[in-house]
Amino acid sequence: MKKIEAVIRPERLEIVKNALAEKGYVGLTVSDVRGRGLQGGMTERYRGREYTVDLLPKVKLELVVKDSDVEDVIKTICENAKTGKHGDGKIFVIPVESVVRVRTGERDGEAL
Repeated sequence: MKKIEAVIRPERLEIVKNALAEKGYVGLTVSDVRGRGLQGGMTERYRGREYTVDLLPKVKLELVVKDSDVEDVIKTICENAKTGKHGDGKIFVIPVESVVRVRTGERDGEAL
């Protein structure tokens, strides 16, 4: 099993979430986060003064899938989160040792 963490633009969340659900990947966690990368920051004005916001709002999706589903999930996220501009995000794939469903005690593959 693998944990997939994807950091994407907030405005792409519904599109990505719906595309994943259409393929049967409905279990996920969504967090509002802030970050920066090549996109850099934005210069804004407030009461006549300019200031730089260098940590931009992003959304982090986390889902755990079977090893055989990893490439399909990555492809789905990339196709639906991509705008072609800096700041589209990153995807991290992390090994998962075990999963336990709290309600039933099922483990690993059955818990997904």
